[in-house]
Parts: sequence; C-alpha cells; structure tokens
Amino acid sequence: MRISGLLGRAVPVMVFAATLFGWPSCFAEDRPASEPPAARLPADPPDPAIALLDDGFRDLYTLQFLGARSKFQAYQQSQPADPLGKSAEAASYLYEEFNAKGIFTSAFFLDDSKFLNGVSGSPAENRNREFLAINQQAREMAKSRLAQDPNDVRALFAITISDGMESDYDAFIEKKQIASLGFMRQAEAEANHLLAIDPSAQDAYVALGASNYVIGCLPGYKRVFLRIGGIHGDRMHGMQLMQIAADHGRYLQPFAKILLALACEREHQMDRARALLTDLTREFPENPLFAQELAVAQRDPANPR
Repeated sequence: MRISGLLGRAVPVMVFAATLFGWPSCFAEDRPASEPPAARLPADPPDPAIALLDDGFRDLYTLQFLGARSKFQAYQQSQPADPLGKSAEAASYLYEEFNAKGIFTSAFFLDDSKFLNGVSGSPAENRNREFLAINQQAREMAKSRLAQDPNDVRALFAITISDGMESDYDAFIEKKQIASLGFMRQAEAEANHLLAIDPSAQDAYVALGASNYVIGCLPGYKRVFLRIGGIHGDRMHGMQLMQIAADHGRYLQPFAKILLALACEREHQMDRARALLTDLTREFPENPLFAQELAVAQRDPANPR
C-alpha cells in the first residue's frame, strides 16, 4: 500500500483535532497542562462590538445560525478592519453544515468508519460555497494586516481559525485528506505564533488537546508513519489540555466541553462525560444536541441511571 493512501485515511482523524474552529493541527508543539492566566483575547475592540461576537458565538452553540450570522455581520460593520468578523461568519456556515451531518455526535465520533472517511455524499453534493467564499475573504484580510504587523494578534487569531476550518472542510466535505495537510500546517504555525505572543489565548488548547488525543487513538501502524514526520500524540495529555480550554476558554469553551465529553466516552470515563454534558445542557437548554448526547451517556450499560 502506498504511504499516501495510508496517510489519506488517517488524516480525517487528525483534522478533527483542529475541529470546526481550526486551532493548531496535530503538528503543533505540546504545551504544558498547568493552569494558564485568565482568559482574554488581546486588543479587543471596545464594547458593544465585543458583545456582538460573544452573542454571535452563543447563537452558534444554540444552533441559531441566522442569528449568529447577523451578529457577526453587524460586528463587521462596526469593526470593518478586523478579519475575525469574517472568520466567525465563515464558521457559522461550516458549523451549520457539520451539525446537519451529525459530526458533533458520539454516533460519528465513536464510529471509526465514519470518522476516518468523512461525511456521506459526494463533494459536489456537499459543497458549501458560502463558507468557501467568506473564509477566503477572512484569510485575505488577515494576511493584509499581518503584512503590516506579523504580531497582530487579532489577525493571527482570524487566520488560524480560517486555515484550520479549511483543513476540516477539505477532509470531511471535499474528502481531500492529503490537501488538507497544507492548511493544517499553516494553522499550526499561526496558532503557535499567537500563543507565543499571548499565552492567555486559551481557546487554542482545544485543538492542542484534541490533536494529542486523536493522534494517540490511531492504530499503531499509522502512528509509525506519522512519527516519521515528527507527529506524536498522547491521549491522556490531550485530555488534560482540552480540560484547560473547557475551564478557561472564551469563544470555544463549549466546543472544548463537547469534544472532551466525547473523548471521555471513548475512554469509558462516563461520569466525567455526563458531568460535562450536564453543564452544556444547563448552559444551552435550547440546543437539543447536548441533551441528546447526555441521554446517550446516561444509557451507558456499565453505569445505568
């Protein structure tokens, strides 16, 4: 079997580590699991612009995609030079598609045949033109700002999200697993740069943790090929890093919780999974996904409720 074919089937698992919002890929350096400083995204615009982003992401987690987009678009009108508004709008389209395809469920996450091969249907049937167009606009805006200041934290934040999302899209929707590696490498470098400038950008721990966890879950023969390229993973360390984001993240804190809950289910840590899903259900009662996943966890035969 050719190495490219072997890696092609491994990449969707790796790409899920970057997840919807596209933080550093499986190539990212490990970071210590010690508790970081209080969460913040540096150089925030003044209120009420911040509230538009916060409210838009809350709409995303309650599956109110039109509401989220309207807030992200309003943010763009308020802060036209900030590419984060475009990245967030692009995320709303991709999150909506991933939700419709069931990617954020234990049925997908725990089924290797689905997890390794992407969503059902052809790339043409699943093509998301709105996401692709807006995500490219966000990338171009971020690159323009980074050309002026390579340490522009908001531009780094936006382009990391955009490049990571494109890698997710390539792997799960277009099913171009090898092509997705290019965007993953870019997102990794951008995210590490961001974290070096501001360690309090704790949403990054979502993917740093998930990448460690997912790579650690791969069969041994696949990890051998990945290790040749310097790619390593550790399941337990990955869960520690995801816990940091679940405790201290900002925009991606709920996303960290659902990923960590799914990882806990894989590790048969059902009490921990139930606790995370209970938190999400209480915080977002409008989102039926969290309640459904809690019900699945409560039916665990090893720990009947």
